[in-house]
Amino acid sequence: MMRIIPAIDLIDGFCVRLVRGDYDQRKTYDTDPLEWAKELEGLGITHLHVVDLDGAKANQPRNLGVLEKIAHATSLDIEWGGGIKTEQSLRSVFSAGARRAICGSVAVDHHETFIDWLSLFGPEHIILGADVRDGMVSTHGWLDTSDVHVNEIIRQFLPHGLTQVICTDISRDGMLLGPNFALYESLMKAFPEVLFTLSGGVSSIDDVRKAADMGLHATIIGKALYEGRIKPEELIW
Repeated sequence: MMRIIPAIDLIDGFCVRLVRGDYDQRKTYDTDPLEWAKELEGLGITHLHVVDLDGAKANQPRNLGVLEKIAHATSLDIEWGGGIKTEQSLRSVFSAGARRAICGSVAVDHHETFIDWLSLFGPEHIILGADVRDGMVSTHGWLDTSDVHVNEIIRQFLPHGLTQVICTDISRDGMLLGPNFALYESLMKAFPEVLFTLSGGVSSIDDVRKAADMGLHATIIGKALYEGRIKPEELIW
């Protein structure tokens, strides 16, 4: 069964959502991250996706205190992304309570480091974060677009044990216009051995059902929950 993962994006410790990755187009929600996480767990949610947007810009985690609080107060299985550029930062994320780390920029800029992390920590704990604009991978909090195609970067790490990829279509993120299903169909066809997580654009429970029918490993839901397009109780199947 497909895993459903609510998302918490953090700036200055607050829950926010960006529009197409634009920090200047952000909405801050009057929602305490810890209380939101506890509410989701109370409904039966088991996994949580947390992105440190401050950390992504600063090149090191900035909201680990929030992670520690959620990890200590809940039993949620947490995946964390944002600002993980060094092994020290990676270890700090795990020490604060994350079970999996999402690494994107380092995989593009320092591929040997990412390969080392797959070996040292295990592919079950290291997720490739492939955030794309028109198929090209963006880095550093979506502020820079590389010349690396998403298929190329996945293919590069397959021989080194890569098994998990979160792919976000930035053009759909925060827009509530529906995911780019064609992108995920293409990726799943090209790399059937990889567990793909859909991220970006989910606007309704029908989008979630379609993702499940496609056979995706997981779907991340953010703004649709905050805006009431999807009710938390709808995520319990």
